[in-house]
Amino acid sequence: QVRLVESGGGLVQPGGSLRLSCVASGSVFSISAMGWYRQAPGLQRELVGHITSDGSTDYADSMKGRFTISRDNTKNTVYLQMNSLKPEDTAAYYCNAFIVSTEDHRYENEYWGQGTQVTVST
Repeated sequence: QVRLVESGGGLVQPGGSLRLSCVASGSVFSISAMGWYRQAPGLQRELVGHITSDGSTDYADSMKGRFTISRDNTKNTVYLQMNSLKPEDTAAYYCNAFIVSTEDHRYENEYWGQGTQVTVST
């Protein structure tokens, strides 16, 4: 069984920063791309950005410059550093990863975390 668990969300004032973490645990054999998505109330889930296993990143245009994704392959962890936060960044943030499980090396499956809430408000 593979699990993705996010942490680091919370309440932050406009202009502040937060760092989210997402750890893959359980029957993890290998991880290729990892990424972050977010979903605000009443809206569709949207891409924040992705990072490949060798560290290449890409971001949604609206996230470029304020958000940075990184990963530590030794810890099966992906991070999302968010700076200059705005009220419109308020959303549940979800981690996503493509993982080959030790239970079956034939397939790479997509996994999602349960989400962590980020609220930007005074």
